[in-house]
Amino acid sequence: MDFGCDSSRIFRFFLLLIFFPIICQPQIPAEQDGFWFGKRQGPEESIHVEAFFDPVCPDSRDSWPDLKKVVQYYGSRVTLVVHTFPLPYHDNSFASSRALHIVNKLNATATYNLLEAFFDHQERFYGASTFNMSRASVVDDIVMFVTDELGASFLSAIKSGFTDSKTDHATRVAFKYGCLRGVYGTPFFFINGFPVPDAGSPLNYKKWREIIDPLVTN
Repeated sequence: MDFGCDSSRIFRFFLLLIFFPIICQPQIPAEQDGFWFGKRQGPEESIHVEAFFDPVCPDSRDSWPDLKKVVQYYGSRVTLVVHTFPLPYHDNSFASSRALHIVNKLNATATYNLLEAFFDHQERFYGASTFNMSRASVVDDIVMFVTDELGASFLSAIKSGFTDSKTDHATRVAFKYGCLRGVYGTPFFFINGFPVPDAGSPLNYKKWREIIDPLVTN
């Protein structure tokens, strides 16, 4: 379970979440947050799954293959939306999450390919790997990484995305949205708006089937 390896941090973080809304209510965004997997909307009776992922979180990475498999198994009976939740104690989490928001605007069909690429090459963006790099150098590295995934023709647009205040805002909104929903670690899942037990830990395919099968049947 990955809560940042320090439960006291989580406790202090929750205290901030409790009192912060009293001081500053977040603005309502113009667009719904999240990246839809496949079709944007399924049948009205479909089961709706939401996943909060950090692109450089090992548990998020480990949870994705089984979640993807189970969503593909159920087809139109299950819809999935992934939200970025950049944990503040994971180096480069915000920048990698921002890259996903940039790409989703440029070519939404490539968003999940990039997410999987981050998962496959996660160690490249760990704090230990980038310890001696400046923030600008890390962003440049992410830009080139994303360009390798999308193609050289996107280089200029990806660079511009990291200087566009809208992508910064979208990434912040995603984090605030998770906070408002009570998310405190990654991965964190909701089904039909209700939190799934064992937050912060990967769920295997069997566990997903145990949760969703009765819902589909009913």
